[in-house]
Parts: sequence; C-alpha cells; structure tokens
Amino acid sequence: MSFCCGASMIGTKGTLKHFRTHIHNVPIMFCPVCHRVDIHYLIENEYEILAEYAHGDGAAEVDFQEYVEQEGKALLENCVNNENEDPMDVVHSQIDMALDLLSFAKQIEDTEWQLVLKKRLGMLNNRRNKLRQRRTSV
Repeated sequence: MSFCCGASMIGTKGTLKHFRTHIHNVPIMFCPVCHRVDIHYLIENEYEILAEYAHGDGAAEVDFQEYVEQEGKALLENCVNNENEDPMDVVHSQIDMALDLLSFAKQIEDTEWQLVLKKRLGMLNNRRNKLRQRRTSV
C-alpha cells in the first residue's frame, strides 16, 4: 500500500512525459489529495529503460503495454483503491483511513501529524462535497 500526505494512493494507468516522449498506459500511483503521481514501484526499472530507448529513438509517443509484459493484477494488489471505483467510495475510504491515522496520531501525541491529517481531512471533505453537488445537480 502506498501512502502520500495522509491518504493512500490510488492505482491507475496514465500517460507520463519523458523529455519529448509521451508514454501511455504506465501503471502509476495517484494521490487524490495532493495529486502527486508516482510510477508503480514494480515497473520503475522497465519504465526507465523504455523511456530512455524511446527518447533516444526520437519517438513522440509510446504505449507501455506494447513493450513491457506485466502482471496487471499484481500491480494493483497493494492499492487500497483504484480508478474503476466510484469516486464517492474512494473519498469515503480515504476519509476513514485518515480518521484512523488521526486517532493513532492522537494516541502517540504527535501534534504535527495531527495538524497535517486535519488539513487532509478538510481537503477530502471539500472533495466529497463537490462530488455530492455534482450528483444532485445532474
């Protein structure tokens, strides 16, 4: 499971840019709070090799799936959430985890971590409210 800023990261596939080359369908981890993107740790080496070769060849676009064999299920096994889930379920899951972490931070009396988690909970609450507004306005 990958964490970022008090939230667990969501497993998905995305397009990354390496110099002038766009590499599509790269397994990534995405933070729903701060929007940080990390290359999934199981394919980091393959990504770097493909990116360097594609850039060296002057390719404008490359599809990661065409060049690298991957165990799709194994890549997302350590993800708490993935992009195919309902966004409201993802936000609720993230809020639950942040509340659990906040409870632990209070137990160990880590006030700095508590402040960070409270800020993240505020951001997640805003996201949840926006999702609710979208659903009621449709």
